[in-house]
Amino acid sequence: MSLHDDATAMAADLVALRHELHQDPEIGLVLPRTQAKVLAALDGLPLEVSTGTRTTSVTAVLRGTGSSGSPDSTPAVLLRGDMDALPVTERAEVPYRSRVEGAMHACGHDLHTTMLVGAARLLSAHRERLEGDVVFMFQPGEEGWDGAGVMIEEGVLDAAGRRVDAAFGLHVFSAIAPHATFLTRAGTIMSASDELHATVQGAGGHGSAPHQAKDPVPAAAEIVLALQAMVTRQFDVFDPVVLTVGQLHAGTRSNIIPDEAYLEATVRTFSEGSQERMAESAPRLVRQVAAAHGLESSVDFVRGYPMTVNDVDETAFAARTVAEVFGPARHAALAAPVGASEDFSRVLQQVPGSFLFLGAVPPGRDPATAPMNHSPLATFDDSVLPDGATIYAELAVRRLAALAAPR
Repeated sequence: MSLHDDATAMAADLVALRHELHQDPEIGLVLPRTQAKVLAALDGLPLEVSTGTRTTSVTAVLRGTGSSGSPDSTPAVLLRGDMDALPVTERAEVPYRSRVEGAMHACGHDLHTTMLVGAARLLSAHRERLEGDVVFMFQPGEEGWDGAGVMIEEGVLDAAGRRVDAAFGLHVFSAIAPHATFLTRAGTIMSASDELHATVQGAGGHGSAPHQAKDPVPAAAEIVLALQAMVTRQFDVFDPVVLTVGQLHAGTRSNIIPDEAYLEATVRTFSEGSQERMAESAPRLVRQVAAAHGLESSVDFVRGYPMTVNDVDETAFAARTVAEVFGPARHAALAAPVGASEDFSRVLQQVPGSFLFLGAVPPGRDPATAPMNHSPLATFDDSVLPDGATIYAELAVRRLAALAAPR
């Protein structure tokens, strides 16, 4: 039987695990219940399992038995699945909806975790096909907590006893991508994500006498508009920048001029050049607009995740693998990068690899109008679980074979 046949045979178990994870979501770097479920799902497999010290991560190493080389020269491949949920109250009408108020697997990480468990089971049953070792990276804290960075610091890339040669990750979409279609793209596939935090400091007073106060509100409003104009006038339209002000706070009542106004913006860039320019230009604009109003300001440009950059050769390999396993119709090239961000970017900064997308839109739903990831109404189709487990496993088997081949 093929790996996909074996994955299909375990579909019921994968669905049960995914539903169990979905009903009991946890947020951040510390996911004790999720970790326990993963450890239970891996129990009995021939894995070398370790857990994180600063997070509830799980790292599992599978030693392939198909290698004829020395241990020092044995190649290794990493497969990653993130485990954390979002602070979202679920409104999707599914029988396995979240039982935790204010928490939901709205980004599909429950599917990623389940797929990686499935891959561990598949590859454990076919160790003789592995001409090297596989590192399974079960990661908490992707949603803004930099769990990948923490796991890298704790040695996940060297868990096999040496640096892994390649790394692969997978992310499902509840919209946009056609059902069960894998999407790849060489080079930048996801944006960098930074934040702009700014406080405009004035002097409060009575709303009827603004000339006797220093009103920060008009200055903050002007800053919001000026930031948008800056993006369109100072940056190349073919190297896009997205700046969205998501928070703007000032005042308590209509007749009170507040002492200060506060804003936060997310900044998405797709090249290192634009990222560096934004780090200089945005804070400068805030300071100078505030100064033009005779006000003080404080500004922080907070670095987040870097761009997710796929290796050209590894992405071509991943695309070939999808086409060979599932047929050419199940693969599509992504025309442009996605504006979301990922801390798998940390892994791809260290080792060559590729990040793939998989459409998990429920059958009968239009990908163009279905609720997107992070929505309280987002739903993901269970039927893609065996496919995700299969592609994880096939990428490991085939990449290790290529790495072990004489050159």
